[in-house]
Amino acid sequence: MTDKANAPEGADSEELSRTLVEITEKSQQLVQDFLGREQSAQHISMDDAMHMSSLFQELTTRMMANPMQLAQAQINFWQNYMQLVNNAALRFWGHQQDPVISPNKTDKRFRHEAWEENPIFDFIKQSYLLAADYVHSSVKNVEGMDDRTARKIDFHTRQFVDALSPTNFVATNPEVLQKTIDTQGGNLLKGLKNLLNDLEAGEGKLRIRTTDQDAFDVGRNLATTPGKVVYQTDLMQLIQYAPSTEKVYKRPLLFVPPWINKFYILDMQEKNSLIKYMVDQGHTVFVVSWKNPQKEHAEKTFTDYMKEGPLAAVDAITQATGEEEINCVGYCLGGTLTGATLGYMAAHNDDRIKSVTYFTCMLDFEQPGELEVFIDEEQIQALEKRMDSQGFLEAGAMSSTMSSLRANDLIWSFFVNNYLKGDDPFPFDLLYWNQDCTNMPAKMHSFYLRNMYQRNLLREPGGITLDGTPIDLRKIETPACFVSAIEDHIAPWKTTYRGVHLHSGPAKFILGGSGHIAGIINPPAKNKYGFWTNSKNPEDADAWLDGATHTEGSWWPSWNTWLVRRAGAKVDARQPGDGKLKPIEDAPGSYVKEKA
Repeated sequence: MTDKANAPEGADSEELSRTLVEITEKSQQLVQDFLGREQSAQHISMDDAMHMSSLFQELTTRMMANPMQLAQAQINFWQNYMQLVNNAALRFWGHQQDPVISPNKTDKRFRHEAWEENPIFDFIKQSYLLAADYVHSSVKNVEGMDDRTARKIDFHTRQFVDALSPTNFVATNPEVLQKTIDTQGGNLLKGLKNLLNDLEAGEGKLRIRTTDQDAFDVGRNLATTPGKVVYQTDLMQLIQYAPSTEKVYKRPLLFVPPWINKFYILDMQEKNSLIKYMVDQGHTVFVVSWKNPQKEHAEKTFTDYMKEGPLAAVDAITQATGEEEINCVGYCLGGTLTGATLGYMAAHNDDRIKSVTYFTCMLDFEQPGELEVFIDEEQIQALEKRMDSQGFLEAGAMSSTMSSLRANDLIWSFFVNNYLKGDDPFPFDLLYWNQDCTNMPAKMHSFYLRNMYQRNLLREPGGITLDGTPIDLRKIETPACFVSAIEDHIAPWKTTYRGVHLHSGPAKFILGGSGHIAGIINPPAKNKYGFWTNSKNPEDADAWLDGATHTEGSWWPSWNTWLVRRAGAKVDARQPGDGKLKPIEDAPGSYVKEKA
């Protein structure tokens, strides 16, 4: 039996024994579960392997076609590496040397002081950075590949290089090494327990926890703005929020969020809730809360999402408030649906939506950002095969895809924290929401991937047909405001800017700071990031930015000013249930609490 003094910090011999027994039992169960699933998952793994193999076979062929270019890259690498070796030797003799290569200022992996102060770890760091730079430059500079293939190879190469970072290994991470010494290995034991817990929660797939899942509860400390569910369909619940002002604007405001995640990104906590902010500005706010679809929803189409989502919501708002004219906001994928819905309404001379705002939304998918690497015929076919077998795309698949776009921040940093350092993740509301994903019906998702991302048909007049109606975005005369984020890697701002020129009505473009989420959920109280505006909308996005004016702080008040001009006169505040629709349940409703 191990003496208590020699046991890992914070643990006695009995606790250590219990932990080891728990790890052993859990490991055995996970192995049995894995073997039971392996046969059914084998065809998916083979599809992925074949796709990767074909990509890198093409890369090898192209590289061998120009051996001199490859040789020159190798020579440059070895020259830099020998300089690094020479500098390291001089440092050991006490001579300070300038680094051969330094990490990017935004790279958080090498912030521990030992990466600079300790010559050994500094050498490891620079060796890795040199190798990573060599691999990236070799791949990027290969001639003869089409742009899309080159971007795919660059993405997958980055995943490989990021995985091999010395920060991801015990022996080459000084912070982990120090903690291992301090706890006499207790961190690694705790890390193994965390790893097994995450494998168990993911049913054999590694779903790394990025936040403390027990710290938040939707309806208790998230999505707490008072309101009622006043209407629901098979695909959504419609929430009407209670007013906080005596008078409200005549036209209600409807939010249509994406159905990849839950609506409460718009209503996280009181301090950063866009919904509460708009209620406090005097708007009667409604929001669509999407259903988390299961196998029985496999045949639900994009048309169904339009008819049972925004179209049903517009009808319901009239019943709830007596108003036939509303303002509407579509966020990301919800914005794409909103744009298609407006095209449908324009074809039927339905002008009940008097203004539309698009948050980080693509209507033209010509340059869709890094998600493009997952959208080709081979991968879509593999995805469709996967969806056909279960009726939907499971939430975890989409979550993993999104995380891979920022692997160092959303995967490897938590790998190190949870499994190497043995720490529990910090409670963070945004990351809790990020992991609270939803499934997507097979038919709808296939339509969306093929017609938007792959074929880019929404921008074409009559390119897609919904409920027998050809959709033409150019028939939309509704005043529009596009809000994007300059660092958005999911809906690149230069691509979202194209939407300005797809409508026939007046359009305003606001470019916020930060990324896809923080750029939108940026309350005025934080006074962060700033935003750009321009009274003109030239064809070229860069020309728009060159002529734009920068303003410090949140764009929310500026957008609200634009919206108020289209919101009508003030009327007496409306409570949920005042109209023809009686409350079904309290906000945030039951749909949002369904777990994937």
